Amino acid sequence: MDISLIILLVLGLFIFLSSFFTVKQQSSFIIERFGKFLSVRNSGLQLKLPLIDRVAGRVNLKIQQLDVIIETKTKDNVFVKMKVSVQFKVIQDKVYDAFYKLEYPHDQITAYVFDVVRAEVPKLKLDDVFERKDDIAIAVKRELNEAMTTYGYDIINTLVTDIDPDIQVKNAMNRINAADREKTVAEFEGESTRIRIVAKAKAEAESKRLQGQGIADQRREIARGLVESVEVLNSVGINSQEASALIVVTQHYDTLQAIGADANSNLILLPNSPQAGSDMLNNMVASFTASNQMGELMKKNNKKLKPKTDEHHSGNQAPDTEV
Repeated sequence: MDISLIILLVLGLFIFLSSFFTVKQQSSFIIERFGKFLSVRNSGLQLKLPLIDRVAGRVNLKIQQLDVIIETKTKDNVFVKMKVSVQFKVIQDKVYDAFYKLEYPHDQITAYVFDVVRAEVPKLKLDDVFERKDDIAIAVKRELNEAMTTYGYDIINTLVTDIDPDIQVKNAMNRINAADREKTVAEFEGESTRIRIVAKAKAEAESKRLQGQGIADQRREIARGLVESVEVLNSVGINSQEASALIVVTQHYDTLQAIGADANSNLILLPNSPQAGSDMLNNMVASFTASNQMGELMKKNNKKLKPKTDEHHSGNQAPDTEV
């Protein structure tokens, strides 16, 4: 067989086989003929004219994610770094627009995210940024959908996944939080102390009340015992006055006996009758009077014994003579 025929057969077989190609699931191929768009081929076995048609490109139909990190300033002049995750995909019916209308779709999406975030965050304070991050994500999604649908892209979702203020701002926020918690702890401790004081005061009041009641009961029983003692003494011919004196003397000696039984006692007994008190007062007045009289007498004696120093003696001085 001629060698040229073999080459033609091999070349023909190669060209025939190159007419077939396969497209994977969730993908689309763009077919061009002499540089002009011809068709979009979806998943499966496909056929194209060899040497005339060519695969210009492949479009991914899966959901993709783009993470955009943005640094911006809040209303209260705090710089924050935000991470916005954009989930998107190519609309299957608009593969032509997605392939031909945008050269770099990721850059286009990033630009829109920057524009929206830097328009929304400066309207909010730092605390509001954390609280309203979902509102920021909704605003980004709305703006992206309006812009990217024209180019064949569908924005599935946008998420603000991270908000990172400056390190000094974070430290200040932590100190504010710690101070607020310490204030709460102090309030609880103060309330606990107040409850303990009130409970202690109530307990002391109840103790005093019971103590007073006990003293009253004790005195009542003592009085009842004294009455019974007087009645017993009256029954044997001792009148009430003598009985009272006998009881007082008995209690006096009982007290002395109790004091003598305690080696470490430092109790001093003073006269407690009205007569004894009057005598003690008279004795004190008499002592003060005698002390004053003694002082006046000593002053008079000192004046009599004081030496006279008023007399002065003068002498004659001889005149000076010249030699």
